[in-house]
Amino acid sequence: MEIEQQALSNPTGVETIEISGSVALLEALIAEGTEVIFGYPGGAIMPIYDALYDYKEKLNHILVRHEQGGIHAGQGFARTSGKVGVVFATSGPGATNLVTGLADAMIDSTPLVCITGQVFAHLLGTDAFQETDVINITTPVTKWNYQVTDATEIPEVLSKAFYIARSGRPGPVLIDITKNAQIQKFDYSGYTPCNHIRSYRPKPLIRNEYIEQAAALINQAKKPFVLWGQGVILGEAEKEFKAFVEKSGIPSAWTILGAGAIPTDHPLNVGMLGMHGNYGPNVLTNECDVMIAIGMRFDDRVTGRLDKYAKQAKIIHLDIDPSEIDKNVQTTVPVWGDCKETLPALTALIQQKTYPEWLKKFRDFDQKEIEAVINDELHPASGELTMGEVISHLNELTHGEAIIVTDVGQHQMVACRYAKLNKTRSNVTSGGLGTMGFALPAAIGAKFGAPERTVVAVIGDGGFQMTLQELGTIMQSNIDVKILILNNRFLGMVRQWQELFNQHRYSFVDIESPDFVALAAAYRIKGKSISERGEISSSLKEMLEHKGSFLLEVMVTKENNVFPMVPQGCSVSEIRLK
Repeated sequence: MEIEQQALSNPTGVETIEISGSVALLEALIAEGTEVIFGYPGGAIMPIYDALYDYKEKLNHILVRHEQGGIHAGQGFARTSGKVGVVFATSGPGATNLVTGLADAMIDSTPLVCITGQVFAHLLGTDAFQETDVINITTPVTKWNYQVTDATEIPEVLSKAFYIARSGRPGPVLIDITKNAQIQKFDYSGYTPCNHIRSYRPKPLIRNEYIEQAAALINQAKKPFVLWGQGVILGEAEKEFKAFVEKSGIPSAWTILGAGAIPTDHPLNVGMLGMHGNYGPNVLTNECDVMIAIGMRFDDRVTGRLDKYAKQAKIIHLDIDPSEIDKNVQTTVPVWGDCKETLPALTALIQQKTYPEWLKKFRDFDQKEIEAVINDELHPASGELTMGEVISHLNELTHGEAIIVTDVGQHQMVACRYAKLNKTRSNVTSGGLGTMGFALPAAIGAKFGAPERTVVAVIGDGGFQMTLQELGTIMQSNIDVKILILNNRFLGMVRQWQELFNQHRYSFVDIESPDFVALAAAYRIKGKSISERGEISSSLKEMLEHKGSFLLEVMVTKENNVFPMVPQGCSVSEIRLK
């Protein structure tokens, strides 16, 4: 039961009360401000769930339908709320079902604390029922993990877990608790949040000389270019970043995880970087003289061939994680530190400037892209429906105020390219790992993280079928999530590559789907399927205005390709419009 007010005094004078490890865990979650837990019970975590029975008023537990759904929901919550997502799973298969989500959270720097149950300590290493060495399995995909075998460790370990997950470059932490530690009683003297761990430095020391060198390069530049990533959002530095961009006057482009840090329509926002990014930002990467990278990691989908990437430019790299500096791209000036602190220092030293001719080059490339790609994608005069026109109609109805949660594939690139985002933390997607099945459960978590906002999950027919069981979570928890399935009856991104690079040899990408509307109805979710152009706007409006979850399937053309595209093994300046 929940801790009562009475306490016992121990010989040191510190008030204590005898509680179990399970209760200590739940008290730690409350002390850390946990609002919601996504989980699935099982034998090895049963004592924690038994204790949770008495904490229903303080901790909102959401019963998911699969542990992978639970951890993706935790990610969605963290991404929209800025808080640490919390996930429960049992031992063995429950714990191993978290691995994909841990890997996803690790590469996308998402703060999570995952609690797994484990067999009794005396059974460790005996191949006991549902025993798995979750610590060694998850070491490569966690920021920190730890196995608790004694209940007295729980308060301190949980405080470290939350501190590590949220501090510095965020990431997932896993705490594995043996069943005996969950049951064990001990004298509890309260919870102390952690704010320091010896040998762990979440923020590197800021070196003013590097900021001064960076400012000098920017002030001398003729064609500077800003690339920003999710680090701006994770650092809650949107205002500082906007002030830097507007004072510097520098054209700025974003990675998919950085989208929304400044509005899509900001005059210095020149678009999306990368394999399916905008034409101008990719081509002009190899023409800028100074590149300022902020909170991004020079992923291969952004850089293309490294030996042909921005070789003419001096590189300034601002990042909280020193290991990212010089990892992929050689830096001229490294600016270590939290960009919420380093950006104001840099902004103070740079000159107020504009670059009208340089900015015009980006806009000229925009016009080429509009004529070659965007007009046909967003405003087709005839033929089957395109993904882009659906997103265009969605923009008109949401006015860039909705949270867009995308799965992985063609629809993801289309949504990231064309969705209007006027607020930060509006683009939730699996960036680094590219996890199909991410969107539906992540949208559930996103809604809990930002309950006042409209959440639209944009999903392909393939990815939806990987985690569609989470419709049960939506049904049972009465969550208001709008589900937009763009159904092209293919595993579309793989098919596109097979068309372009494997001579149309479509090998196992033609996928059949169930009746999604009937499936939604089985979960008591209203649904609709459309295939006519004249139905798009009214159906989207119906979806958005419906009270409660709604599934809208849009049948789009089967063999449409996402362009522009930087073919694998090519330079970003070799981006193709067709």
